[in-house]
Amino acid sequence: MFVTQLKSFFWVARLGSITQAARQLQLSQPTVTTQIRALEEHYGVELFHRQGGRLAISDAGLRLLPGVETLLLQTAQLESALRHSGDVSQGQLRIGATAPYYVLDIVKRYQQRFARVEVAMVGGNSRQMVQALVDYQVDLATSSHLEDDPRLLRMELGQDPLALVVHRSHRLARQPQVEARDLVEDTLILRERGSMTRQLTEQMLEAQGLSPRHVMEIASREAIREAVIRDMGISVFARHEASAHPDIVVLPFAGPVPRLPEYLYCLRERRDARLIAGFLAEAVPGGTARP
Repeated sequence: MFVTQLKSFFWVARLGSITQAARQLQLSQPTVTTQIRALEEHYGVELFHRQGGRLAISDAGLRLLPGVETLLLQTAQLESALRHSGDVSQGQLRIGATAPYYVLDIVKRYQQRFARVEVAMVGGNSRQMVQALVDYQVDLATSSHLEDDPRLLRMELGQDPLALVVHRSHRLARQPQVEARDLVEDTLILRERGSMTRQLTEQMLEAQGLSPRHVMEIASREAIREAVIRDMGISVFARHEASAHPDIVVLPFAGPVPRLPEYLYCLRERRDARLIAGFLAEAVPGGTARP
């Protein structure tokens, strides 16, 4: 219980929001609030100042934070070591994925080889997945960002061009291809900041001095797809992420177009852990390792 309470304190302090901390911990907001208050009441300390429904970390909380971060990191490392010890044919492997396209093929081969290993996948944008990796929340992560962190081992899984996704009734739907300037007349639906697809889309527009008239931000790729199906706007996807649907038309861009890479990362110090090493071995046929 003590470590659980410290986790709630740490993530609220780090994210500055009970709502975001609850989402990170996969707990309800009242549970996170209760755990922090229990910690404060038991030790007679105020970890956050509460003003008008907003939280600000106290001086006592700031002094405590580095030690809590160290403790939670050590706890995560121990938990990871336990999950990767013992019988090589069983255990749990956690994967953080920005998109399923490349990694699912590897997971399929991996499960055929290690049928008793439980594979758990979580989603998020590229920055979130790499952060989850270094925080020991996942064992491997895919990301479109090229990370040069010396702690990380990187493998390129593939690259995919950007493509425009529109409703079948859209004025562009019958065009054989589109150009960047075609994005500015409609509502352009983009992922949250931290998404590599959004970054490449904005760079493509900026390179031609273009700016969309109206932008709608939706954090989930699946939710963006549903918005396009409802003809609420247009969006840019990596080509392989634009799954088939009778109400969706996927259009290539004319000329040179940004390509979205996908990398597989693990912590260098854990590359020989039995479950991680097995996954990397299955990934090698389609990728290039960067030690």
